[in-house]
Amino acid sequence: MNARSAVPRIWESQRLDRRRRLERAATRLGNCVAGKVVDGSAIVGLLETVIEPGDRVCLEGNNQKQADFLAKALVRVNPALVHDLHMVQSVLALPEHLEIFEKGIATRLDFSFSGPQSARLARLVAERRIAIGAIHTYLELFSRYFIDLTPAVSLVAAQSADASGNLYTGPNTEDTPVIVEATAFKAGIVVAQVNEIVDVLPRVDIPADWVSFVVQSPKPHAIEPLFTRDPARISEIQVLMAMMAIKGIYAEYGVQRLNHGIGFDTAAIELLLPTYAESLGLKGKICKHWALNPHPALIPAIEGGFVESIYSFGSELGMEKYIAARSDIFFTGPDGSLRSNRAFCQTAGHYACDLFIGSTLQIDLAGNSSTATVGRIAGFGGAPNMGSDARGRRHATGAWLQAGRETEVTYSGPCRAGASWSSRSWKRSASTCSRLLSRSSMPGRWPRARTCRYHR
Repeated sequence: MNARSAVPRIWESQRLDRRRRLERAATRLGNCVAGKVVDGSAIVGLLETVIEPGDRVCLEGNNQKQADFLAKALVRVNPALVHDLHMVQSVLALPEHLEIFEKGIATRLDFSFSGPQSARLARLVAERRIAIGAIHTYLELFSRYFIDLTPAVSLVAAQSADASGNLYTGPNTEDTPVIVEATAFKAGIVVAQVNEIVDVLPRVDIPADWVSFVVQSPKPHAIEPLFTRDPARISEIQVLMAMMAIKGIYAEYGVQRLNHGIGFDTAAIELLLPTYAESLGLKGKICKHWALNPHPALIPAIEGGFVESIYSFGSELGMEKYIAARSDIFFTGPDGSLRSNRAFCQTAGHYACDLFIGSTLQIDLAGNSSTATVGRIAGFGGAPNMGSDARGRRHATGAWLQAGRETEVTYSGPCRAGASWSSRSWKRSASTCSRLLSRSSMPGRWPRARTCRYHR
């Protein structure tokens, strides 16, 4: 009896698949591609040849920077050729991010945050037009890019490229490095839209051999100015709440390493540092090291000597010249432009910060918070990482140890752990805020809030 011969395994199937896709693209695009540079008019055809049905695709959507030209192109592909995609992206910000599901181009989704599209997302889920794998934190999703959610094709955005395909991401780097690295090193296809193609880049943020194609978009990619706040819109209640936070939490715990969420509540705190906080003798004692975008509201605190360093998730429109002039504070390249990285900044917030303060959709008296409600699926974003106790943390700070000593979680072992602060703000009446602020000025303990824990 002859033994059945074993079929030899192909150990480079992913590379061979990538080569086939690139060859198809070269054949279809013809003169519309020169090296790695694709003519903008051929972008839909490119996507129809490099993306296959059922592919896992990452369409870069960040809190701010959006690969909007590529998003519009993906909506225009023929659903008979490209369908049933599994989208893995951190933020759903543009209408096109959900339009691809309405057209049947994509059917499955793993994401982190969908603030601007949260109501529409909930409707499509209820209609069973989107199957959600999971709602992740940013770090959770980025981690899975390297484990079991590696994209086959990634569509990203950068500031500029050269003819070889090297990318300069500019101040709004955000998610780009983690997306590209996960895709490129697993034989995936990386398509980058850029604002311009130049001879010499200010710096190389993504090397050319990680990039498959580059296309110059008709206009600069969209950037949402999330963090710009008009101080005139900060209310008296928010000022009172900011004073409460500074005196009742920041001062009492000596918080020096922290992150602020988006909103007027935190902008009020930042603006009060060189005035109210300095009047309490807190300069040099609190708010020295930040994981934070370059908020304009922080300028007075920077100029007043409160802030020593800021590492950022992304940038902020209009802050470019100020950042370049304050390189001692910000992480900048030789050209003076900001170097941001959402994955690194989320890690810094998770392990190196002692306090996160922000807002939420709903919260109970025990401090449990949620951003997924009936009729609205906003997702988690980065707050659960920024605002949680990192159980893997092993270094100590005064604020961390003090919070640990006061934790309500009982522990019978010989070692006592520390804890991070997570504070949530919500509107209260002016009289209530005044009474609480008065209590903070009285001898005795400040009424301590519990650390918020996120529940899915």
